[in-house]
Parts: sequence; C-alpha cells; structure tokens
Amino acid sequence: MTILIIVLAVLALIVLSSWGKVNAFLAFLLVTIPAGLALGLPPARVLAAVQKGLGDALSSVVLVVVLGAMLGKLVAESGAAQRIAAVLMQAFGAKNIQWTMMVTGFIIGIPLFYNVGFLLVIPLIFSVVYQYRLPAVYVGLPMLASLSVLHGFLPPHPAPTALVALFHANVGLTFGYGLLVAVPAVVVAGPLYARTLRGIVSAPLAGFGGEARAESALPGRANSFLSSLLPVLVLAAVLGLQAVLPPGGPLAPALAFLADPGVVMLLSVGVATFSLGRSQGKTMAAVMETYGEALRDVALLLLIIGGAGALKEVLVESGAGQAITAGLHGTGLPPLVLGWLLAGLIRVCLGSATVAGLTAAGVMLPTMAHSAVNPNLMVLAIGAGSLLFSHLNDSGFWLFKQYFNLSIRDTLRSWSAMETIVSVVGLLGVLVLDWVLPVVAHVLARL
Repeated sequence: MTILIIVLAVLALIVLSSWGKVNAFLAFLLVTIPAGLALGLPPARVLAAVQKGLGDALSSVVLVVVLGAMLGKLVAESGAAQRIAAVLMQAFGAKNIQWTMMVTGFIIGIPLFYNVGFLLVIPLIFSVVYQYRLPAVYVGLPMLASLSVLHGFLPPHPAPTALVALFHANVGLTFGYGLLVAVPAVVVAGPLYARTLRGIVSAPLAGFGGEARAESALPGRANSFLSSLLPVLVLAAVLGLQAVLPPGGPLAPALAFLADPGVVMLLSVGVATFSLGRSQGKTMAAVMETYGEALRDVALLLLIIGGAGALKEVLVESGAGQAITAGLHGTGLPPLVLGWLLAGLIRVCLGSATVAGLTAAGVMLPTMAHSAVNPNLMVLAIGAGSLLFSHLNDSGFWLFKQYFNLSIRDTLRSWSAMETIVSVVGLLGVLVLDWVLPVVAHVLARL
C-alpha cells in the first residue's frame, strides 16, 4: 500500500506539472499534503514535515545556488565564459567539444559539490551553445554526467564519504575503484548517449549566455580561468591540506571553515566582483545589478527545490523508506545488487541521492557483518543505485529543466535517462571489479 501511494503521488505530480500546467511549486504542495495524510501521518505532522522539508532543502542549497548564480551571471556578462569557450574550441575543435566538456566536468567535479559545479559550468555550456550554434543538451549533458557520477561515486562528496565511514572502507581504494567505474559510466551516459538527443529543441536561459564581445574586450585567459574556477582551486587546496595535515592540528578549524561550499562560493564571488567586474570597467552598482538579475533567474528554481524537499521529508517521516527496504531485504539477491536496488528504489521514491544512499547503507550494514563483500565496492554499488532515474521529486531534475528550459518530457528523456544509464553502467562496473579483483589478487599471490 505504501508503494502504491508513492506511485500515485509521483503520477499526480507528473500530471499536474505537464498536462495541467500547474506551477511546479504548487504541484508539489498539492501532492505532498494528501500523500502524507494517505500514508497515515496526522495533519499536524504532515504540516511540520512540509515545513521541515522546505527548510532543510533550502538551507542546504540556497547559499550555493544564489552565489553560484551570481558568479555564473558575472562570468557570462564579463566575457570570461566566452574567453574560456574560445580557448577550449581552439584547443580541441568543435568536433570534439563533447569530450572536452566531459573531461572539464570530470576535473571540476572531483573536489566540487554537485550544486556548486552545476552553477559554475552553466555559463561555459551556454557560451559554447550560443557562439557555435550547437544543441544545448548535446553540449551540456556530457559535462553534467561527469558531475553527477562523481557526486554519487567518489569521496569527498557527502554520501560516498559517509558510506566509506559506515562500511569502514578505504578512502584511497574507494576513490581508485570509483574512477575505474566512473569513466565508462560517464562516457556511455555523456558523449555517446547525448549524440542521440541532438534533435531536442532547447532554448536555455539567455541571461547566462552573455552577449558576444570583441576579442579585445574580453578578460585575459588567466583571469577568465582563475576567476571562474576559483571554487575548484580553493577546494582542491583545502582538501589537499586536510589530507596531509593532522586532523586535530591548529589549522583544522580554519580548513573546515574554508571547505564549506557556501564559504567557498562567497569568497569566489568577492574575488570575481573585482577581477571580472571592477577591473573590466564596471561600476559597483552595475555589478550589483548583475547579481540582482541572477537572483531573479533562480527564485522559482529555489521554490521548486523547496517543494521537492517537502515531499521527500513527508515520505521519510511516514517511514516509506523503511517499508521499501523491508520488502526487498528477503529477496536473496547478491549483496552488491541488493544494495544497488535498495538505493535505487529509495532514490526513485524520495528523490534525494544522499538520503537513498544512507538509508540503503543502514539496511545493508548488518548484512556486511556476515558477508565477504568488498566494502569499497559496496560503497560504489550503493552510490550507483542512489543516482537511478532522477525525476520530478529531485532538485537536480529541476535544475536541469529550468536552466535548459526544456519540457518535462524532454527532461525525462535526456536528464532522467542519462542518470539511469550512469546508475546501470556503474553497477555493471562494480560487478566486473568484484569478479576481477579476486583473480588479480590470486595471480599476485602466486608471483
């Protein structure tokens, strides 16, 4: 009955948003409250869960989304995105732009949290789209596939880091195995799958494309790359220092403070205000006007993310996640496949990759105590499952839809299908490693 209610809620959300043309935030509220009541929550708890879900979702992303939008808007309007796009196109050519985007997203995605990375790469994607007249989904999907895979598979991203600790896995081995699994997943879901989507008509938010400028009016190469990628550079430096310095050292509190995504983005916006704003001849009032326009661009997006958070919290509060896991735990499936399937079903129902990963891990933890399964591979299997079929209850779905200005149908066949491919290929990679690693260990032991 619980699963039936969740399926009906998701279907109602789709019908209201696509067929009924209801504002997505209102659709979330119209679906969330009846779903909570149908799942047995008292009215007071439903309202409390809605408020908590809204607050939790926005508190976790609002700084990153707003500051990322500000940085992205300034990167676009200053001409920095145009400069970066020109350098990349000159280096690799339009023929290989998908692979260029994929590699760039992979490099950016290792130290950068997903929402930060998404907002950072949007101006670069749109600059290529507008200047070289290439399809937006064809250009952008490979880069976003890289960001998504790294968010789900690799430390230092939140869910994989927590799973490593829960399963007492080895961070270095998990990262190494994760790279082996991530590369084929990104290649298949990014450049290869995106080639089938060239016919999707997309009119992305023009404000982030920026107007084409004369070569002489663009910021320098070093300024463009450093200002745009400053969040990546700061996080990479901080994480590197955290890896080599003792955890309880005198610099630990300062490094933890600088590792916060909101602090990183605020620092980056402060630097860009002068490096891409004032130094390019803009007045401070003009820079602030640019930031104000960025806020208007993401206001509705933030409400939609809050609505998705409200639905997720109602489902969590009602015990829907536990009901799903209890129903599947006695299936007799191999542990790695079971961990992937649990995370995948929770992800489809609740929308949050992090919640799906941690919930599935909690269920699999007792099983791991009586199993010879490689804990590093279990982290990756659950991480892959947590990315399965992102749809209307996931904030990432709405980020992609709103920025690329797609219909729900086209978002499902591009973004949702890409996430599903990543998840399935990820599981296949984990199963291959599970077969290969013992063979390799046996061969090495005999040498």
